[in-house]
Amino acid sequence: MVTELILNDTLIKLDDYQEENINHLYKIDVTFKVTSEDYHDITTLLYQGTFDVKIPERQLAFKAAIHQYSTSITNLYEKEQVGVFKLSLLETKE
Repeated sequence: MVTELILNDTLIKLDDYQEENINHLYKIDVTFKVTSEDYHDITTLLYQGTFDVKIPERQLAFKAAIHQYSTSITNLYEKEQVGVFKLSLLETKE
């Protein structure tokens, strides 16, 4: 299983990874935990909307945009909270 994803040079440790090919474009669905300490950095990153994606374990690199995004908790500003983020990325044609 793939355990790491790099979005714009930010390493994210994954709990789940699914990959498919749609019309010759990669679509990945990932799940990962975000702590209250990392919440601001991760959400700021995700607000960028488009990314340079690297999946080292699959030797993949491509540009992608957010297809879907959700989180299990909406207030990670409270200390010692952990949220589960679900992110779906779809490769974009350059």
